[in-house]
Amino acid sequence: MLKKGCPDEYPINLVVNGFEIAVFQLTNQDLVDWAYGYLYSEGLIDSANDVEAVEFNEGTGTIQVSLNNSFDPEQMFSKKKHYTAGCGRGVTFFSMTDVKNFKKVSSREKYSLSYLLKKRSEFAQNTPLYLETGGMHGACIIHEDGIITVREDIGRHNAVDKIIGYALRKRLQPERLVLLTTGRVSYEMLSKAAKFGFAVIGSRTAATKQAVQLARFLNIEVVGYLRGKMATVYTSSGRVYDDVTGTTVTSKSIERGEVLTIFN
Repeated sequence: MLKKGCPDEYPINLVVNGFEIAVFQLTNQDLVDWAYGYLYSEGLIDSANDVEAVEFNEGTGTIQVSLNNSFDPEQMFSKKKHYTAGCGRGVTFFSMTDVKNFKKVSSREKYSLSYLLKKRSEFAQNTPLYLETGGMHGACIIHEDGIITVREDIGRHNAVDKIIGYALRKRLQPERLVLLTTGRVSYEMLSKAAKFGFAVIGSRTAATKQAVQLARFLNIEVVGYLRGKMATVYTSSGRVYDDVTGTTVTSKSIERGEVLTIFN
């Protein structure tokens, strides 16, 4: 299928309490959600209540954020930077050791593989920027009632920050949501989801070994390669059950560090 246009990316300058954090390459859409999500993911805010105001000046490409809490830029930038893998190589200030200190996720929600596959397909049909250009990433949350909310961006990390920012602003309960992403689930992607408290993460593609190790440690279910009638379950938290083939998802093979791949 021929695409009509190229994906857009813009240099966006993030300024917090008058201090310039960095310039980010972003898709010029849902930038307020992104600001909330990024600040939360990097530990600059603990809730939406910490944000007094967010203003975007399209002319200068600047997002101005005013925080209610005390923001210490020297403390933030004294931390060691970790460059993320993949598209648009970003920076996070959380190491894997930091992420292991996050609160372990607790949730009694359970989902069938057929349900996740259905929602993944619905997600794919509701990504207008990708359908227009073929060059966008997306992130999606599945609400309790099955309704989905989608955010898109040129970068997979940005898309996840946008959907976390949306959920944060709406005061949604993360343990009752499912996060879906088009991008690879690497350790820093897992850390964003873990910090917010998602119990189940699904992706169209793979999860890295480091992300799976962290997910097991933090009690998060990770399902990859959600495509058609295929899925790979990397973890064994008991929140995802296989109603596609009848194979037990919480099998000993997964507990030994292997994965369960479903084909039908």
